[in-house]
Amino acid sequence: MITGKTKLLGVIGHPVSHSLSPVMHNAAIANLGVDFAYLPLPVKPEDLAVAIAGFAAIGLEGFNITIPHKQSIMPFLTEITPIAQAVGAVNTVWRTEQGWNGTNTDVIGFLAPLKPLDQPWTETDAVILGNGGAARAVVAGCAELGCRSIHVVGRDRAKLATFQQSWAHSAAAALLQTHEWHDLATLIPTAGLIVNTTPIGMYPQVDHSPVDVSLLERLQPGAIAYDLIYVPKPTLFLQQAAQQGAIAIDGLEMLVQQGAAALEIWLQQPAPVDVMRRSLQQYLNLT
Repeated sequence: MITGKTKLLGVIGHPVSHSLSPVMHNAAIANLGVDFAYLPLPVKPEDLAVAIAGFAAIGLEGFNITIPHKQSIMPFLTEITPIAQAVGAVNTVWRTEQGWNGTNTDVIGFLAPLKPLDQPWTETDAVILGNGGAARAVVAGCAELGCRSIHVVGRDRAKLATFQQSWAHSAAAALLQTHEWHDLATLIPTAGLIVNTTPIGMYPQVDHSPVDVSLLERLQPGAIAYDLIYVPKPTLFLQQAAQQGAIAIDGLEMLVQQGAAALEIWLQQPAPVDVMRRSLQQYLNLT
């Protein structure tokens, strides 16, 4: 029950109506029995400054950030964690007496389904499809795993150069190389981990894959194919990779785990991860 004492959390984005964060966070809040509510908060890019001031005025406890604000939010924050600085993006913010603090829990989410695997990461070459904001968290995650090399593949040479330069002073710099799409033919046969961070394969492109099936046939046995997309489950990319003997991982667990990490920051207690996962599975008719 929402009362005059209920504390507020939320997610900002433009648009934000597609976000599943309210589903899993409110399920967790109900399970924990805490007096919070989690709301979708649509904020246009040109309204970001006034929105942040408004959040402070009404005493919002914290919020998640989705596209297009993950980088533009940073100038409004008093403190940014080292991982968020390395990634160059913030997805979780909480209120302190000094102001807003920010971090990035996407790296935690990305790593969650990978860490339990018996994979020789120091001998693993990672290939990342796409060079947008999601790819940044994946690069940081691959560096944390200790991958032997990290290859980011994109279609725009200028954007790839900018992406590479942005990591110049990070621990990932020595591992990172950027490539254009035609280089996949030589990259895929050596890839131990291939990650799709593009929207290709998501509705309405559900019958598309970011990688031609003829290239996926070159995957080495036991390679890991990871798609940050979670609907459809599985994507065509994961279906085709699995047919080649790859270990297939979709993006649902990343969504759950990054959300759980954020909730633990706000509430200062363990998040009910199973409840959050189950709420999304039921909402998406995946059970």
